[in-house]
Amino acid sequence: MQKLLSKLRRAVADFKLIQSGDKIAIGLSGGKDSITLLHLLSRYRIFSPEPFDLIAITIDPGTGVDFSPMEILCKDLNVPFYIVKSDIKEIVFDIRKEKNPCALCANLRRGILNDNAKQLGCTKVALGHHKNDAIETLLMSMFYESRISSFSPKTYLDRKEITVIRPMVYIDELDIKSLAKKHNFPIITNPCPANGYTKRQFVKDLTYSLEKEIPDLKDHLLKALMNVEQLSIWDKSKY
Repeated sequence: MQKLLSKLRRAVADFKLIQSGDKIAIGLSGGKDSITLLHLLSRYRIFSPEPFDLIAITIDPGTGVDFSPMEILCKDLNVPFYIVKSDIKEIVFDIRKEKNPCALCANLRRGILNDNAKQLGCTKVALGHHKNDAIETLLMSMFYESRISSFSPKTYLDRKEITVIRPMVYIDELDIKSLAKKHNFPIITNPCPANGYTKRQFVKDLTYSLEKEIPDLKDHLLKALMNVEQLSIWDKSKY
């Protein structure tokens, strides 16, 4: 836990993720990543130099999942818990019948999460994306969209007037899995029909495979993502 807390603290400092007086809503899905973020931020607020408030919001997509373990966990951590019911499953799979549902589902969930966080007086929304997620997003943008891009550790949404932060961008997924197993986190299994059969899963598996030959692969790619001074791309306007 201390190792992960140290990396979270470094990300908060590097990207100025938390300011004094913030009210932060954690997007709590029930997966290992969001539960780890809940534990880390609930501990970090004890010694944070910038005092902040913390709540957790779970979006129920209408899949019939029992989210009561999240309610119990939040009560144990003294974090106010809110569950928001939605018809995301019906929209994505029954009405739209999406063949590639992940993008639409994610957009709907983010919209509902941000709207409810704003209504509850939050200044920021914290998401459980980690180092692997950042690297996978970078590779997916290159492989499928012909661009060099990934999500930002901190993004201000003008239309929502709320800031999205990702405090776990320095934390490796394997460390999260280890922590979740060690502390027996009450992880909720993803009931999505598309779970495990996505382009992201393919890229995730690819990075783990490449690590067998390039052990420092993730660290190199993360440093490349932040190396703005040595970005060398073909700019035809300069020729």
